[in-house]
Formats: sequence, C-alpha cells, structure tokens
Amino acid sequence: MKLKLLPWAAVLFAVISMSFLGQQHKPTLFIIGDSTVKNGQGNGSNGQWGWGSFIGQYFKSDKINVKNRALGGTSTRTFYNNPKLWQKVLDSIQPGDFVLMQFGHNDSSPIVDTLRARGTIKGNGDEYQEVYNPLLKQHEVVYSYGFYLRRFVKNIQDKGATAIICSPIPRNAWEGNQVRRSDYALWAKEAAQQAGAFFIPLQELVIAQYETFGKKKVETEFFDPKDATHTIKAGALLNAKLVAEQLKAQPKIGLKKFM
Repeated sequence: MKLKLLPWAAVLFAVISMSFLGQQHKPTLFIIGDSTVKNGQGNGSNGQWGWGSFIGQYFKSDKINVKNRALGGTSTRTFYNNPKLWQKVLDSIQPGDFVLMQFGHNDSSPIVDTLRARGTIKGNGDEYQEVYNPLLKQHEVVYSYGFYLRRFVKNIQDKGATAIICSPIPRNAWEGNQVRRSDYALWAKEAAQQAGAFFIPLQELVIAQYETFGKKKVETEFFDPKDATHTIKAGALLNAKLVAEQLKAQPKIGLKKFM
C-alpha cells in the first residue's frame, strides 16, 4: 500500500516545492535619476541628500528590495547611453519588478561641450540632432528629453516590469511668493502618457508644500543657502514622503501591497 502512495507523494512534494520556490521571488524597485535622487554616495557626506535615499523606509524589506541606482550629474541621455548605468540596471530587471525615475535637472545643459556633453533637446518630440561628442570622441545622435524617457519605459515594459516617471523636483527659485515652474514637468507627463507609464507630478506636489510653508522656511530648512538645487536631509525626507504617498494613492502601480 505504501509503495502505491509513493508516486503521489512525490508529485505532491514537487508541486509544493515549485509553489514555495515561486513565492521566493521578491520583486525589486529600482530607482534611477540624478543627484536630486541620490547625492554622491547617498550618505549625506556633504550635507546634501536625494529623496531616493529615504524612499526605502516606506517599504517592507521582507517583501520587496529597493535599490537606488541614481547617479549625480546624469541626464536622461547620459544615463541611458552609459552601459555601466542603464544597461546594468536593465540586465537586472526581472518580470514583476518596478523602475521609478526622475530626471530633468541636467537635461538643460549644453548638448555639445567639453565638460559634460549631457544636454538633450527640449520637449517630448521625436526630433534629433547629429553631433560629434568631444568627450566620447565619436558621432552621436541626440534626442529629446521626453524621447529618452520613453526609451526607458519601452525597455522596462519589454522586461515585464512597471515604469513610473516622476516630474523633477523644483529648485529653490522664487518669483514673489511662488516657486518657479519647469517645463520639464510637462514633458515628463507627456512622455509618461505617450509611453503608457505611471506618472507622479512630483514638481507640483513639492511646490504646493513649499508655497504653503513660505519662502523663508523653505530656504532655511530644506536647502543649503549656497545651493538652490540639492536638498538637505529635511528636504529629501519631504520629497520621499510625497513620492511614497503617490505610490500608495495609485494602487494600479502595484506597489501599495509592499508598503
């Protein structure tokens, strides 16, 4: 009688084992962006912090991995084209993973120069510019800010993962009692809609908070007086909180259950 049960026991064991192994896959939330997302090594050594350094505290570490792969100084163009940056992240993405991105601060830089050569064409169009990149010492075709965002999204979706685009956080730049808006926020939204990615209007969310607090509080509590772009710890914590709230408020993204 026992011999007859052995095959069934083996099948049952195999099914349970496969189910258990399937449950072991823990998704990863990758974060990419510039220094406003991860400043330096992400340890606040210079007093400046990016919001990506604090987003992990909103997630259950036993349910999801959070990896901040942002790098200061990058634009959509340079992050996408550098094989040590985007390709390395892309190779790690598995079906069911998530990629949260925020670029824009460096995309307004010159398209061709001998320092960074990181600028992109303004907008979300498909136009391009053929240039000689003096840093790479090679011919390069440069596209628009929105075009690169859409490329990121396409790559992510092709891997069976979910893409989320954030509009860039605002600088500490005021016109009267209002924070100056950036066109990159609109282009980020347009790119997300066109590519079928989720969108977080981070610029407007942060501006709403800043204008409620007032210029004096923002300048003294969220920024170093010598830097209008990079937040200190309090500013990064605020930005991370706003991002996390949006990830929860948009359940279709699929991250709420891990928070």
